[in-house]
Amino acid sequence: MEDRTHRLLLHGIDTLQCAYYLYPADPGKLDFEELRVMKEDLRNAKVKEPSKVLLGNKTFLLHPFGTSSGYPFLMTDEDFKVEFGESNTPSFFVTFRSQALWRESVQSLHQKFLDWSESVGFAPLRPERISRIDCCFDYYLPTVDFETDHFVSRFSKDAVYREDGKVQTFSFGRGDVVLRVYDKVAEIRQQSNKVWFHTLWEMDQDVWRIEWQVRKSVLREFGIVTFEDLKNFQPDLLRYLVEDHTSLRVPDGDTNRSRWPLHPLWADLRESVKRMDLLGVCRFNGREAALEERLMRMAIAVYGYAKRAAAIQSVKKGKEVIPLDEALDSLRNRIASFHHPFNWGIGVKKRIESIEGGEW
Repeated sequence: MEDRTHRLLLHGIDTLQCAYYLYPADPGKLDFEELRVMKEDLRNAKVKEPSKVLLGNKTFLLHPFGTSSGYPFLMTDEDFKVEFGESNTPSFFVTFRSQALWRESVQSLHQKFLDWSESVGFAPLRPERISRIDCCFDYYLPTVDFETDHFVSRFSKDAVYREDGKVQTFSFGRGDVVLRVYDKVAEIRQQSNKVWFHTLWEMDQDVWRIEWQVRKSVLREFGIVTFEDLKNFQPDLLRYLVEDHTSLRVPDGDTNRSRWPLHPLWADLRESVKRMDLLGVCRFNGREAALEERLMRMAIAVYGYAKRAAAIQSVKKGKEVIPLDEALDSLRNRIASFHHPFNWGIGVKKRIESIEGGEW
C-alpha cells in the first residue's frame, strides 16, 4: 500500500443557506394566526423547549421565539432550520442542516423544501437565492508540518487557536470568504458532537478539515444564485479559491513566498477540486451513530454514579466493597420512590420530539 502522509477522506457541503421568495398560492393552508397563538402560549408558559407541529407534509419543532434577523417564526427538523414570516421578504430563509447535507444531496433537499412549501399552499414568486455555502475537504493528516506563514493568500487577517500549546485551528479572513484549516476530531469532541463523521471517515483521529465559507457577494461573482447555478459553477469557484486565492507552501529560503514549492497537501487539494465530478460524495444517516454515542456517554456517567452509590452504601453498611448490582438496586429503589408514570411519559415524549427534530 502506498505510504502517504495525507489522504482525502471525503468532501462536500457542510452548511448551506438560501432565501426563498414564495407567495401563498392557496391562502389559509398555513395559518399564521394559529402559529402566533402557539408561539405566545409557549412563551407565556415560560417553556424553553420547542413544540411539535404538523404543517403540510412535514412535522417541525416550533420555537417560542423569533430570530435576530427579524423573522417572527423559527422552526426546525432534521433537514432544515426555517425562519419565516407572513410579511417578510424573502418569505423564508432556510439553513440546510449539516446532518441532512451528508445524508442527501443538495438538490434533493432543495426539492424537499419546495415540496413542503407546496403542501402548505406556497409557490415560488421568483427563483431562490443562495446566500452561503461551506465547502469542506476532510483529510487524514497524522502530521501537521506547516504554520500560518506558510499560507500565501489574499487574506489580510489570520488567527491561530491552540490548546495546551498545540495548534488546533488556522483561521483566515472575515466576511465574504473565510478559510479554516482545523482539527476536526477535536472540534467534534469539544463543540459539535458530530460523532457520525467517525463512521464516514472510518477513523476517529488525525483528521483535519479544510473548509471554505463563501457568502453571497463572492457567490454572485461566479454566477451562483440558484441551485442549478451551484451545480454548474461550484467547481469554478473552488478552483479559484485553491489556486488563485490561497495556497499552502513549503519554505525554501526564497524571499518571495509565492515562489515556494506547493505543499503536497495543497497539491492534492487542487487535484481533488479538478476531479470533483469523479470523486463522489459519501452519504450517511448519522442519527444512529450519534444516539449510540450519547447512550455510551450516559452509561459511563451512570457507572460513575454507581461507584459513588456503592461507596456510600459500603460506608453505611460497614462493608469493604458493595458490588455493582447492589449499588444499582439501591439507586433503582430510590428512583422508584419519586417516579411518576405520567410525568415520565411527558418527559420522554418531549425528548423524543427533540431527537426527531434533529437535536441529536
